[in-house]
Amino acid sequence: MQRTFLAFQHNAHLHSLQTVVRAVRSFASLEEANKGLFKGANEEDHVVVTEQTIFHPQGGGQPSDVGSITDPSGASFNVSAVRMNQVVQGEVLHLGQFADASLHFKPGDNVTQTIDSDKRLLYSRYHTAGHVLGAAVRHLLENEVANFDELKASHFPDSASCEFQGLIEGKWKDPIQARLDEYINKDMPVEIDFWDEEDFKTNGLERLIPDRKAMGMTDEEKFRVVRIKGAEVYPCGGTHVDSTQLCGKTNVKKISRSKGISRVSYILP
Repeated sequence: MQRTFLAFQHNAHLHSLQTVVRAVRSFASLEEANKGLFKGANEEDHVVVTEQTIFHPQGGGQPSDVGSITDPSGASFNVSAVRMNQVVQGEVLHLGQFADASLHFKPGDNVTQTIDSDKRLLYSRYHTAGHVLGAAVRHLLENEVANFDELKASHFPDSASCEFQGLIEGKWKDPIQARLDEYINKDMPVEIDFWDEEDFKTNGLERLIPDRKAMGMTDEEKFRVVRIKGAEVYPCGGTHVDSTQLCGKTNVKKISRSKGISRVSYILP
């Protein structure tokens, strides 16, 4: 089975896309590894696989898109969750329910995908803001905090935070906020690019080179990166706004510390 083409990674402004159905499966028929991806799913749910998708699957700290898939016959499928297949590498699973149980898709059908644009914009603002926060903390503290490094992040609206190696004291909250405000207000362009290992090395960013084999990528494929011009570059498969100012006011909520790890949480109004 071919991997699903992730159209949103090449054009995040697509909120509607025509594509072709590859498979339709009942939730009950899924492998246990894939059933475990969808908490709260029930026997009425189905999974639709398409050749391309504009739905961002949950991952990289970003929630999945939601929306609908429809066909000319009137069949309509409400997409409630999207995940990467845990059994077939690179395949995207769209979970949801058909509006009419008598009208289903079949392989080969032409369909139209439509995402919830408001949620996509919110998730994109949070994701970009998280990277801007990471850049602000790195530039401010990488020479101030012992063993500093950026770790993982969550860009979910109800639990957004960035984690860092090293102990960041509470006294840094206001300086971090000030640097974050500076970067947001500078309206830095946010650009998507595709790099190979040499591009990372040329830019002095060897520490960011992803694991090609773990990602199931061929030797010819390039890694997707998000470049916040004037700040940082991050390997990233998520969706973003076009400039830092479009994140809106980003507030640092608190800094928490545990076992040598510091978490800086943030929120958008």
